[in-house]
Amino acid sequence: MGDRSVLDHLHQAGSFKCLFPRPAGRGLDAVLLNTAGGITGGDRFRFTGAAASGTTLTLTSQACERIYKAQPDSWGQVSTSLTIEPGARLNWLPQETILFNRSALDRRLRIDMAPDATLLMVEPLVFGRAAMGETLTDIRLRDRVEIRRGAAPVFLDAMRFSGDLHAHLARPHIANGAGAMALVVLAAPTAEARLTPVRALLPDTAGASLIKPDLLVIRMLAENSFTLRRDLLPVLRLLNDDTLPRCWML
Repeated sequence: MGDRSVLDHLHQAGSFKCLFPRPAGRGLDAVLLNTAGGITGGDRFRFTGAAASGTTLTLTSQACERIYKAQPDSWGQVSTSLTIEPGARLNWLPQETILFNRSALDRRLRIDMAPDATLLMVEPLVFGRAAMGETLTDIRLRDRVEIRRGAAPVFLDAMRFSGDLHAHLARPHIANGAGAMALVVLAAPTAEARLTPVRALLPDTAGASLIKPDLLVIRMLAENSFTLRRDLLPVLRLLNDDTLPRCWML
């Protein structure tokens, strides 16, 4: 519609919903909402989204996603598939995923980009409810992020863990006791120019690498979810033209 990005097609079912707040700019914002209040063993969530040619789409979540205790033989499954067509930009900016003790999460994110498309994505992960003294002594986690540009793989990040995550993260050369972490990826022609400004914003527990001239990857550890969000906000603002979804500011 004119120079604005608008919704073309929507189908939703079950407890996974999508809301569309009034846009502040020319792009389309969509907020993912799990009305079940969290994910446990046996749950299956699937989301497919696409930014059409020349559009801008920002996807976020209404609140932190909680991964609850699961039975020993069951998993909570989350599968996300995103497509970014020529000349489009997609911002995948969900809020934190919080793992509870004895949770089991199998999560997959696949993003297919056109050669001239732009992607900004973040995946923040929180290890237990620190304010309640919870430690993750027994969890199962499978997590995979795959990005393809023009059908060629450009980024793959896969993680698998089963057992006492608290003890594992306490090791000095693993996470030195960190209670949260985040992965940020910018796939864009401007990625190389963003490297130095991004590094100036990062704490000592984070690092940024330019894998290719158009692919910037940031990894961040933090003591807890509060510190992680405090450190993430200026980085995401820098990489997204000083704007963030309203849900991140509540």
